[in-house]
Amino acid sequence: MDAQGRGRADDIDPADQWVLNPDTGEYELRLGPSAPQSVPGPRRPRSSDAAAPARGRKEAAGRPRRDGPGQKSRSRETARREAPGREAPGRDAPGRAVPPPRRRRGAPEEPPPGRRGRRPVKKTSKGRKILLWTGGTMAFVLVAGAGAAYLYIRHLNDNIASVSDDGASTGGFEKDKAINILLIGTDKRTGKGNESYGDAGSVGHADTTILLHVSKDRSNATALSIPRDLIVDVPDCPTTQDDGSQKIIPGTQRVRFNTSLGQDGRTPSCTMRTVTELTGVKPDNFMVADFNAVKTLTSAVGGVEVCLGKDIDDPDSHLKLSKGTHTIEGEQALAFVRTRHAVGFGGDLSRIGLQQQFLSALMRKLKSNDTLTSPSKMLDLAEAGTKALTVDSQLDSIGKLKDLGLELGKLNVKNLTFTTVPVVDNPAEKVKATVVLDDSKAAQVFTMIRNDVSFTSVKQKKKKEAAAVAARLKGSKAPASEVRVRILNGGAVAGSAQETLSWLQNEEGVTKSENAGNAPAPLKKTTLEYAPEQAGQARRLAAIMGLSGAAMKPGESVTNSQGLPAITLTLGKDFEGAGVPLTTPDKAPEGVDKSTADKVECAK
Repeated sequence: MDAQGRGRADDIDPADQWVLNPDTGEYELRLGPSAPQSVPGPRRPRSSDAAAPARGRKEAAGRPRRDGPGQKSRSRETARREAPGREAPGRDAPGRAVPPPRRRRGAPEEPPPGRRGRRPVKKTSKGRKILLWTGGTMAFVLVAGAGAAYLYIRHLNDNIASVSDDGASTGGFEKDKAINILLIGTDKRTGKGNESYGDAGSVGHADTTILLHVSKDRSNATALSIPRDLIVDVPDCPTTQDDGSQKIIPGTQRVRFNTSLGQDGRTPSCTMRTVTELTGVKPDNFMVADFNAVKTLTSAVGGVEVCLGKDIDDPDSHLKLSKGTHTIEGEQALAFVRTRHAVGFGGDLSRIGLQQQFLSALMRKLKSNDTLTSPSKMLDLAEAGTKALTVDSQLDSIGKLKDLGLELGKLNVKNLTFTTVPVVDNPAEKVKATVVLDDSKAAQVFTMIRNDVSFTSVKQKKKKEAAAVAARLKGSKAPASEVRVRILNGGAVAGSAQETLSWLQNEEGVTKSENAGNAPAPLKKTTLEYAPEQAGQARRLAAIMGLSGAAMKPGESVTNSQGLPAITLTLGKDFEGAGVPLTTPDKAPEGVDKSTADKVECAK
């Protein structure tokens, strides 16, 4: 088959097989993909082309040449006739290169001479087209979803109701510190379907109040219930009014705790101040929940499982359940936490125990895979929570609530202890309607919370640390007369250092002591610093002062005003007076009821 035949067989126009070699000025035959192509550059002389070098560019101007025996002589005109519409270089277009060959429909694309050809473009398979289309669609959905998420977050932010803490809080929780959240359940009859409960016109009280303390290392937490009928002193309360002005609501002495909210225009900040006055713990934030919170939150998680040790039929709360396990939500859940006449002794303290069991069940459900792995439940929770809760101004956005939730989420429910402020019946009443603090136990409970001490054993590491601290108190003690100590005031009441100095010298025989003035910075807790060789003196002074091993800080030796080595006692904000022990208890006092959230208990 000749060159033309080969060209046609490869589906290429024969005229397109002849191209000008710019180096020789001559036309050369370029074959299709099925045959080797001529390489641009000087052509190897053939026997019939002995005079080729002499011909040079003249032949390129139009003089025909013969490529070999049996082949036709071709000129520019011949090529032009065989390739209509294509212009070969001539006098009117000097140096113009011949365009690349035309490719017929369906024929493979051929690279231009002198260049490395690109791989033929493969036809995209149908499956790949679908994959690419789907990927593009998914990208669009993700972008659209991001916009929808932003709008949904704005929607949730709009749901949140917040009021000022009026300076009653610490200014908000911090990630590297212990957290104290005040949870307030009000009996205000707001929301659909709640008008029929009790006093429909009530402004609301602090009906259910829990101080939730989460340890600094997030290994444990304590939920301390405060009885609504506990007799307390409600302090003066600066309160922000609707018009932005400030009003101080006068405090009242020896009244029920629940009057710290609602009465006389008191806001949650007044309840915070009352809790601080009672326990010595200043809350970081507060959350207020109404009746609807119980109904909507339990429905959002698909109900919570509770256990009854007996049949309950309470016409006041409208709770009617048989003995055994039940999953409750909505109105039935609200009836469960409101009932009191049908459980225990029929009073508020019995209802507190029931509410703690309910909250334990709710915590277990919130931490369960059934809830955490369900997007619909999580969205329902976000919707219900933001609508039902009123928070302080430090928690007025989804971002802040999310950060708090992440901190609380680190807690294992088995280390969440529920307990109640120790109380006794009010001795001033013939008919027992209120309660007062059990001073022999309450102070110890409050001290444990203030000092971040767990009510339950949490980790072996904690036990080892406690053992190491206790070891500091073991060993020989120097005589009181040999104790040389500098006393600093590090946040205690003014005059505390001098008071302690007098007490130590006159009553305890620590004559080598001196008042060293104020400490460089205030401390929350009293400390006793000593050098290793002064351990005997430190143990003696710790025993006299009633200090725990945690208050003892081994360090370097310092000198007193006479240039003699001495130990340093710094009185912190926890100092309550000379002779008042500062030992931090390491467990709850005997007789204090407590339970952990991981255990299922049946109400009786």
